[in-house]
Amino acid sequence: MKLMKTAAIVTLMAGCAFTSLGVHRAEALNLLDLFRKKRPVAEEFQPLPGVGEMQPAQKQVARPLPKVTSPQYYTYKAEPLRRIATAKLLDPVVTGSVDSDALPPMQRASLADARQFLPGVTAYAPGDVAKAIEAFYAGHEGFVWISGDAPNASAKAALTVLGQAASIGLDPQDYAVTVPSDTFDRSDMTAREKSLVEFEIQLSAATLTYIADTVRGRIDPNKISGYHDFKRKDVNLTGKLENIARSHDVAAYLNSQTPSGPQFLALKRELEALEAKTGDTPRIVIAPGTLLKPGTSNPELANVIAGIRLKGSDALKVEHALTLSAYQGTPDYTPELVALIEGFQKENGLKPDGIVGKASIRILTGGDTTESKINKLRIAMEQARWLPADLGSRYVFINQPAYMVYYHDQGAEQFSMRVVVGSKAHQTFFFEDEIQTVEFNPYWGVPQSIIINEMLPKLRNDPGYLDRLGYQVEVGGRPVSSYDVNWNGSTSGVAVRQPPSSDNALGELKILFPNAHAIYMHDTPSKSFFKKDERALSHGCVRLADPRRMAAAVLGTTVEDVAREIAGGRNKGVSVPQRIPVYVAYFTAWPNKDGTVEYFNDVYDRDMYMDRALEATRVARHAEG
Repeated sequence: MKLMKTAAIVTLMAGCAFTSLGVHRAEALNLLDLFRKKRPVAEEFQPLPGVGEMQPAQKQVARPLPKVTSPQYYTYKAEPLRRIATAKLLDPVVTGSVDSDALPPMQRASLADARQFLPGVTAYAPGDVAKAIEAFYAGHEGFVWISGDAPNASAKAALTVLGQAASIGLDPQDYAVTVPSDTFDRSDMTAREKSLVEFEIQLSAATLTYIADTVRGRIDPNKISGYHDFKRKDVNLTGKLENIARSHDVAAYLNSQTPSGPQFLALKRELEALEAKTGDTPRIVIAPGTLLKPGTSNPELANVIAGIRLKGSDALKVEHALTLSAYQGTPDYTPELVALIEGFQKENGLKPDGIVGKASIRILTGGDTTESKINKLRIAMEQARWLPADLGSRYVFINQPAYMVYYHDQGAEQFSMRVVVGSKAHQTFFFEDEIQTVEFNPYWGVPQSIIINEMLPKLRNDPGYLDRLGYQVEVGGRPVSSYDVNWNGSTSGVAVRQPPSSDNALGELKILFPNAHAIYMHDTPSKSFFKKDERALSHGCVRLADPRRMAAAVLGTTVEDVAREIAGGRNKGVSVPQRIPVYVAYFTAWPNKDGTVEYFNDVYDRDMYMDRALEATRVARHAEG
């Protein structure tokens, strides 16, 4: 019986699962729901037959097995540009928000009649930018970027910043503006004023587009996939243009709109360094299927050492200088070389066991050319704009491609640990939230996706399956035997949970940050998973290698106190003293605590979808060009 129970638990050791459905939506009815702001809405399934109406299993008519589907990736639809309605701006209604007296005299005097040329201006912008420009000039009778018969100093400063957009991961072509020539026919000032007014509107459009892009990103993350969940940042673009009109240092103001947190600045420095490189890094080729173990002999060892010479840190190469200088390309994997490779594995976040397999070979050979690093950096800078400009002095940061979680307090990383994240079929979402509760000796409320996809086929053949495993079953909130449920009908009113135990899928504790995806951090009995280098193995939740330490940190207590709560054996939820931001993030390039950018494998292929979204945006923005 014990062997049967353990095998079944291993099969179900998910912790949590996706909640999006193909036709209908089902949500877990578990203790997580107690911490949500509202209970799940009743589902549109056929009513579950009452327990008293059960027929003998052999007489029940089985429906086809249903299936819960995972969220989907979308074909990104970029926002089209629209023409700015400049014809409406002939007669401004000055509101006083930015009146003409606030502007330098040259900007409001000699071009006072130039507004007559606004209807002939052709300028396109994203919808919110166009709306902001229309609102600004409708209440403002002067100009921002032109004075007398030429672009002014503010315009020149803005053009310089826009031309440097690539340094912060943006595309300068998105903000390109044709500047009126310094030489013109002074006998035809009408033509000159027309060109200046067109320049005025186009530069305002380019500048506000730049601000929107650098504050919140070009991409709407929620249009990439169902796995992305962000409230897109609001940007008061009319107010931004008003601030520019008042500013005595436009370049400084525009630069202040870019994120300035330490992580973004580290990405920016790395991008600058890579862009300055001439030529690309030589490629290392290691035969597919190579598996190199200490004490063996393999001709691919020479390529492995060549890779370490190329990609190992300076500190590693200094530490093992004698080994590297003595190596002559022989195939024998000696203890000295094992120590070198273990050091390389450790500095790349791998298990330092000296076994060169797929994970080590991937780092030595793939995905980290200068070109690919630059692309990862640009994507990381775009995604960083979805997060707060300041992550906070205390927060938890989960980076899925790194398979790591980092606890920050007092503005610095205090510790990190390995995690297990969702498999490619059950991906962990990308979102932010706040940690609220630690639950000791938790129940595991089995998500509907696991009930339907994994349990239901077994239950139709063996209705007592859950009873034997010690699971608790409820129908409409009433405890019942697993035998009494019509598993050939709907499961919408059925809740299944696993009581606290040594075999519980959530282990000793879980850390809750209530969200629509039923994702949380938790312990697991499957400790062996943390020894793997590639740890995309769960149903979506985040399993912690050292959950007691994380629980102690977020509760502001000691590991000993956490151990005492667990030893008590009672299911108990404890609120954290202060809610802590948690970023369930996805970055294939991200700086470590020393500010050195590290690169990771794109485990869910999300960078590919980001590339497609960025290209779709580029095409949409230049469609009117």
